[in-house]
Amino acid sequence: MFQAYRKTVIAAVLATAGSVFANIAAADSVSVPNEKLNYVKTGIGPLWAAPVFGDIFGGKHGTLIKMPKKFTSPVHTHSEDYHAVVVTGIISNGLPGAADVPLATGSHWFQKGDEAHVTKCLSSTECVFFITQQDKFDFFVVQ
Repeated sequence: MFQAYRKTVIAAVLATAGSVFANIAAADSVSVPNEKLNYVKTGIGPLWAAPVFGDIFGGKHGTLIKMPKKFTSPVHTHSEDYHAVVVTGIISNGLPGAADVPLATGSHWFQKGDEAHVTKCLSSTECVFFITQQDKFDFFVVQ
């Protein structure tokens, strides 16, 4: 039963991502191997980002984010909602003080904009996740 649920969830996430991608006009078809991704420092702690489409700091985008093993973010918010899919590692994303819900490869979450939360890489290896947002990515630590 879990496998059927997982396949349904992954299909729904891929369908959502597909509709987002369909709204982005590309000049040419492109295939980019993992080792050719161009990760850059985000300026947000130890997080690195590789663009898939759009501009993470300028508007609508789809971006791969790398997070170091065992990393825990400070409590923070973002201006915009985002959807995320775990590519590698085990991640949790939740309200401050809530129990961790381990999200393994293929899992996903939705984060409401302006909602305080904590994101963690629970793995003993680096975590990578893919996010889509309708506007630029930002990060505000909650005091």
